[in-house]
Formats: sequence, structure tokens, C-alpha cells
Amino acid sequence: MKDLRFEKGLELLNTIDGEAGHQVINSLKDICPDLAKMTIAFPFGDIYSRDGLDLRSREIATVAALTAMGSCLPQLKVHLNAALNVGVTEDELKEIIIQMAGYAGFPAALNGMFMLKEVLATR
Repeated sequence: MKDLRFEKGLELLNTIDGEAGHQVINSLKDICPDLAKMTIAFPFGDIYSRDGLDLRSREIATVAALTAMGSCLPQLKVHLNAALNVGVTEDELKEIIIQMAGYAGFPAALNGMFMLKEVLATR
């Protein structure tokens, strides 16, 4: 039986993250394929597929949250790329990260900006 949440999530993952998203999923296959499936089905199949926000707005919120958390740099890297993939500009990402300095502190904003620098260097 097909898991429609997973299928829908995989379709959105391809649109948003492309190869970077698949690298994350593939890295889990040998240790916990169930977590890989959940990582697609829940956030992408259930949340990203909802009406109410477009993908661009969802990525702006995700980048802000991951920057503020400060401890999710690998995930921030994926979502910075995703944000660029769905139309968020480099300048907008810089402003989002700067905005987080006031709410999450300068260390979180600095880490976010350094991650953006790394992402831009590889694109």
C-alpha cells in the first residue's frame, strides 16, 4: 500500500530541496530508514503541503527558526539552499538572519550568516 503522505512529501522535497534533501534522507537509510520516511511524510507531506502559506513563506519561517535555535546548522544549510530554490533572495536571507540577532542573540545570527556565506560559495 502506498503512503500518500510520503509520496506527496517526496514530491515537495524534490521541489524545495532537490539533491540536498535526498542526501539527508539517504544518510539515514543504513541506520534508521523509518526516521528518513518520517522526515519526508510529516514536515513535507503534512505541513509544507498545507494551504495558507506558499513555499517561499514557509522557508522564510524555517530559516528564521533554525537560525534562532542556533544548534541546527546542518539543517539550516539545507533550508538556506531551499529558500534560494523557492525564490527568497540573498539579501532577504541576510535580513532574516540579522533580524534573529535581536531575538536569539548575536552568536545565533553570526552562525547563521556564516552558514549563508558557505551556502552562497557552493551555489
